[in-house]
Amino acid sequence: MAAAFAAIGGKWKLTLLYWLAHGECHFAGLRRRGTPITAKVLAEQLRELEADGLVERVVTGPVPARVLYRLTPYGTTLLPVVEGVRVWGEAHLRRTRSETTPAMSCTDAVV
Repeated sequence: MAAAFAAIGGKWKLTLLYWLAHGECHFAGLRRRGTPITAKVLAEQLRELEADGLVERVVTGPVPARVLYRLTPYGTTLLPVVEGVRVWGEAHLRRTRSETTPAMSCTDAVV
């Protein structure tokens, strides 16, 4: 469990994996989707996911280049976990009658 939480624990990592499961994205695109996340924290979380081999950072041209982020094949092995957490979260929101913000909505299945 400790190894798993070291790799995917953190406030934003599962959400980032969820978003990237739906396609590669530029840093700015991830930043817009995660309105409450700061650029600093987003960069840190992406670096950690990249260091664990879950996310790939792809430079798309010469400096200053736009950078794409996408799941690696190893990262896609986590999608059943991400989907399980998403489904549980929806049930938990219904149970507690909480509302989710549109920017943080994760309603599309990843599997």
